[in-house]
Formats: sequence, structure tokens, C-alpha cells
Amino acid sequence: MTVNDQAADSVTAEAPEESAAKAPRKRRINLGMDRFSGLYVWAALIVIFGLWVPNLFLTAINARIVAGAEAITAIVALGLIVPVAAGAFDLSIGGTVGLSVCVVMWFQSEGKSWVLGVFACLLIGLLVGALNSFVVVKLRVDSFIATLGMSSILIAATYWVTGGSQIVNGVSPSFLLLGQKLILGLPLPVYYMVVIAVVLWWLLEYTPVGRYLYAVGGNPQAARLAGVRVDRVTTGAFMLSGLVAAFAGVVLAAQLGQASPDVGSSYLLPAFSAVFLGATQIRPGRVNVLGTLIAIFLLATGVKGLQLVGTPSYVKDLFNGLALIIAVALAARTARRRA
Repeated sequence: MTVNDQAADSVTAEAPEESAAKAPRKRRINLGMDRFSGLYVWAALIVIFGLWVPNLFLTAINARIVAGAEAITAIVALGLIVPVAAGAFDLSIGGTVGLSVCVVMWFQSEGKSWVLGVFACLLIGLLVGALNSFVVVKLRVDSFIATLGMSSILIAATYWVTGGSQIVNGVSPSFLLLGQKLILGLPLPVYYMVVIAVVLWWLLEYTPVGRYLYAVGGNPQAARLAGVRVDRVTTGAFMLSGLVAAFAGVVLAAQLGQASPDVGSSYLLPAFSAVFLGATQIRPGRVNVLGTLIAIFLLATGVKGLQLVGTPSYVKDLFNGLALIIAVALAARTARRRA
């Protein structure tokens, strides 16, 4: 055998090894694109609108407005992650937000302490979560139907509290600081969002509670056979979601300085869009905190950019609706690929 033949044999022998080495590398690159595609799209949107309307988009004021406005949506979406991780839907979050806004403002309009109003709102959030879990766990009603019905009840309660009109009188200046005070150029709600995100991230990723939630959401029967108290986990998920939504309502009231009966409904669709779109990011196929935050600000950047270039006001609802459809489709595709 000549040296050339030996070299040829060597190349032939090494080729499969090289191919095997290249295949995983290519797969890893694709996986990275799947996990962080939202960041690339977000960066692309910033570049596009930054070039399109630089005097309006690339400003500190615009960044502060977006961060402050989306902090509330992000808090609602972060609370929504918990029941979705457990395989349940909570369509009552918008109603809980709206009722909390109106209750805390009603307390002040009646001359009562806003601190008492805040505690009342948090108790309402826990109660809503407990009622949702009772209907789902004990009465065995599907979570979609149960929380949809609860949402309608909460809207009715909101109109009862407000009498169908806005509440604008008697607001305490110290209460408004909860939503309007700036620290290092950013409004306080941004810091609330960060704290809640860190706590939920730690809870879901590094505690048994997080493992139980994902286990129940993945296969409740298998989780029950493994000793997980599925009903208790579901109840806790609904109550935590209600508590976080109520807190978001309190912060929103402090941010707006007024209350209206329909204030909470607009947060339902963006929250669901962010949670499902976030499930395609960072940890594809699983709802997660970091992916949800990326989705929140990706959607907010797109909506704000379109508004600044002069698109009609209905673009926000159109954008969020399309995002929800695409997000659910992508999440289902990711789940099929991982199965």
C-alpha cells in the first residue's frame, strides 16, 4: 500500500468522525438560534425603528415610558406563568387587576387609608385564586371555563364598586409615589417587576415547588403517582396568580391616579401572548421567567415603534393578537419536536 493509499484510507476513516463531529455542532447552533431568537428579533426591531424615527424612538424618555408601562404587563404575565406551568389557564387575571385598581381607589375616595385598601386588594387576589382552584379542583371544571366565568364575575364586581364611573377624587400623594416615583431614572414599577421576576425564577428553577409545578403541568397523573399532591399544587398556583395580579392592580392604580371599570381587561391578551411566546425562548417548550420578560419587551418595542411611525391605535390589539396566535403555534411546534 502506498502512502497516498494510506492517506486516502485515513481520510475515509476520519470522514465519518468529522461528519459526526460537525452534526452536533450544527445542531447546537440551531438550538442557540431557537432559544435566543427573540433577542435577535428584539434587536432588529430596535435597529429598524431607530433608523426610521430616531428622534422619537431612540430617546431616554421613550425608553422610560416603555419600561414603566410594560412593567405592569410584565408583573401580570409573571403571575400567569405559575398556573400555566401547572397546566391551567387563569383568564381571570385581567378582572383581578381591574377590581384591585377600583377597590384601592374606592378606599381612598371614601376617606379610608390606602394601606388598608392595599391589604384588601391582596386578600381579594388570594380569594379569587382560592375560588378558581375550588371550581377547578373540587368541581372538576376545566380551568379555561372556570376562570372565564370568574372573569365575568369580577368585571361585574368592578362596575358595582365604581358605580360604572371613574374614581378620581381623594387619592393620597403618598400612594401615587408607589407607581410614579423615579429611582435612577426608572419608575418604581420596574423595580417591582425585577424583584418578582427574581423570586419566581428562583422558585421555578431551584426549588421543589417549581419541579412540582412543571410535573403537574406535564403529566398530572404521573405526578400524582409519584406522590405529588396535584390538587394542592394547582390551588397554590391559582392563589399565587391571583395575588400577583392584585398587586399589579395596586401598582397600576398608583401609576394612573384614577380608576375606571374597564381598566384591567386590556392586560389579559398581552400577558398570555408574552407567556406563550416566552415558552419558545431560553427553555423552549417550557414557560419560564426570562423568556417571558424577553417576549414582553419584544412585543412592547414593536407596538411602540409602530405607534411612533403613525399607525392607528388599534395596531396594539392587532399586534398582540397575531403574537398570541404565532406564539401558541411555535410553542406547539416546539413541543412536538421535543416529544
